[in-house]
Amino acid sequence: MSREEIFKKLQTNKQVLQKLGVRKLALFGSMARGEGSTTSDLDFLVEFEKKTFDAYMDLKFFLEDLFHRPVDLVIPETLKKRLREAILKENIRVPGL
Repeated sequence: MSREEIFKKLQTNKQVLQKLGVRKLALFGSMARGEGSTTSDLDFLVEFEKKTFDAYMDLKFFLEDLFHRPVDLVIPETLKKRLREAILKENIRVPGL
């Protein structure tokens, strides 16, 4: 699955993502770099309208069902200092989200 296919699928589900409270969503990691494989997980940097555990888990489960692969969600405030710079540099925001 290419980055463009991932973004298209997310844009098709924009209303669902907004109902889940997603303010911003960005892809990072191997799939963002074009280095992913069919077994790669998806790494997303997410900002919520309201940060709650339920919102986080609902989004995680929705994305795993949508893409049929493991999903890692990261909230900017929880980024470890040593990873923060790399993730913030390489992430690609999902257009329209």
